[in-house]
Amino acid sequence: MPQIRRLPDDLVNRIAAGEVVERPASALKELVENAIDAGAGRIAVALTDGGLTRFEVTDDGCGMSRDDMALALERHATSKLPDDAIEMVATLGFRGEALPSIASVARLTLESRMRGADSGWRMVIDHGEVIEQGPAAIPPGTRVRVENLFAKIPARRKFLRTPRSEYIACLDIVRRLAMARPEIAFTLENGAEGKSRKALSTQPDEALATRVSQIVARELKDNAVEIEILRETPHGIMRLTGLAGLPTYNRGVADHQYLFVNGRPVKDRLLTGAVRGAYSDMLARDRHAVLALFLDVPPQDVDVNVHPAKTEVRFRDASGVRGFIVSGLRQALATGDRRAANDPDRKAMEKWQQEPAQSEPAPALRSIFEGRDWAPAQARVAEPRQDWAAQLPQAMPTGRAEQAEPIPAEAKEYPLGIARGQVANTYIVAESADGLVLVDQHAAHERLVLERLKAAGAGEAVTRSQALLVPDVVEMDEADCDRLEDAAEGLARFGLSIERFGPAAMLVRAVPAAIAKADTGKLLRDLADDIAKHGKNEDSGALLLSEKLDYVLATMACHGSVRAGRVLNVTEMNALLREMESTPRSGQCNHGRPTWVKLSMEDVEKLFGRH
Repeated sequence: MPQIRRLPDDLVNRIAAGEVVERPASALKELVENAIDAGAGRIAVALTDGGLTRFEVTDDGCGMSRDDMALALERHATSKLPDDAIEMVATLGFRGEALPSIASVARLTLESRMRGADSGWRMVIDHGEVIEQGPAAIPPGTRVRVENLFAKIPARRKFLRTPRSEYIACLDIVRRLAMARPEIAFTLENGAEGKSRKALSTQPDEALATRVSQIVARELKDNAVEIEILRETPHGIMRLTGLAGLPTYNRGVADHQYLFVNGRPVKDRLLTGAVRGAYSDMLARDRHAVLALFLDVPPQDVDVNVHPAKTEVRFRDASGVRGFIVSGLRQALATGDRRAANDPDRKAMEKWQQEPAQSEPAPALRSIFEGRDWAPAQARVAEPRQDWAAQLPQAMPTGRAEQAEPIPAEAKEYPLGIARGQVANTYIVAESADGLVLVDQHAAHERLVLERLKAAGAGEAVTRSQALLVPDVVEMDEADCDRLEDAAEGLARFGLSIERFGPAAMLVRAVPAAIAKADTGKLLRDLADDIAKHGKNEDSGALLLSEKLDYVLATMACHGSVRAGRVLNVTEMNALLREMESTPRSGQCNHGRPTWVKLSMEDVEKLFGRH
């Protein structure tokens, strides 16, 4: 039997490093969390080659004394756990192994100066050995530089990815921590030796919605509802805040869901399952919500020590937490998604203005206009009245309009206005006090039927390409651009011609003819999501019974709703509008598509050049 022996300290540190230091991003996470716990108001991150060559974190926190610096480099030494109550930890980290673990597998330079001190101190540790120390002229705070991670451990070094991949992982870490701390200013720069580019820059003391939208997507703020819900627990208050995207603002994968517990970014199955349950009857099964949720619970009710990197948590009352999140999200969405979920599509609006002022009449109409006497009426010889409408091509879209009367005073509070007519027996046209409303009658009624059921307690070739007259520029995350750029050659075989257009944008030159009218921005984002998802072993798991019932009800609602093509009278149209105004989640159908859009009077006036 082999004899049991004590491992040498350097090997112990390398084993400990394996738990918390997998790649530059994991080490960077520990350093940024230390800066946050030090009370920093500003945190600057600088990467070289995505962190493979060097990464540095500078903060203006409380700093450390010379003695504290030496102690911080010892294993199991921490200032974040004042007593033995390990379950009551209120900081982001406390294991006391981050600095010594990183220093055991890289060259680490630690510089720090306490507030009020005349000078700072500097220590350099190369793979566990202190090789230099002395005074340092730095402002109050701490600066940590890590160079050549795993340089002396080639077995670990060879598993690191490309500089671009490591950079994307580091950026994701900093973005998540920046979302969790809107009171702190964050900057992140990345580059090679001699040049760098700022990839993230936030201001201090930003509103949560502003910070989240700036980091996730600028349009999220206008397509989301803010959440703030409280609930009493035996140990204190449970609180849910954040920004939840409307169901119509969705993505093809769930990697745009940012979840936090007591300020820690986490990836937890319970939380992701709760999000899926909350949106279950508002999204197609292959679509995912975009959101950032911040759950704060009493320390006694959550265990943050179930994973070395603290990316997973365990709740004392898991079902209670899940129910709280589901009900909280549904409550917030029910109050916010009656409004138009998306602004009118920009390209659709531009279609109204494509006809040149001096364009030639369409052939089908030319015979009607040719030969007509356009002289003033008083100079025109009397002629028999012609039925011009009878001469119009019968294939043109038709509609029915009600006589336009002033909106009654009592109706001015109707957000969706008064019905004025029906287009193609599918879309209701309504006039509100401040604009024009278009309603998809089938999508709207489908949602209304589903809500009634729930309230009742019932459980051409693809490869053909069409070039765009003006190439589209689609702004995207750098990671998504990288994925699409790598796949561009393969996509071209299917008729989609794209190329890189700067660090965070793609240029679309041609699209498959079969989807010539597709929204290129949405198309590229879905493709990037699919590429990111491909090859991963997704654990879909079994849906809860209530979620299964939601899907059944959604199918029933679809078959029981007013179909497109059905003629409605004005009374029926107005009844539909009034019910939509009083029904939760009526802003989108059961598949996440908008049920109505609105053109403000300003938009209408622009179409006619009046504004």
